[in-house]
Amino acid sequence: MKHSYLKNVSTLRMDSGKCTGCGMCLEVCPHHVFVMSKGKSIIVDKDRCIECGACVKNCPFKALEVKPGVGCAAAIIKGWLTGTEPSCDCSDGSCC
Repeated sequence: MKHSYLKNVSTLRMDSGKCTGCGMCLEVCPHHVFVMSKGKSIIVDKDRCIECGACVKNCPFKALEVKPGVGCAAAIIKGWLTGTEPSCDCSDGSCC
């Protein structure tokens, strides 16, 4: 089942120059954000990311960065708590 959250909200970033293709991010990501391509991990669908931070904590080469709870996950929780539509207030194109 493909999970998709809010479009263009995730703070997930990858430095492909630091990736060695160890595959740890693929192993720990609960929503299959990554795939292997040409011996390296790549982000296949950033909108699946819930910013849990598992990939960052498990990347031995520090190729990944995410600000847990800043984008999608925080927006969804805020929506549930306030009874409104999820929004991280990034609609103007700025980062969270």
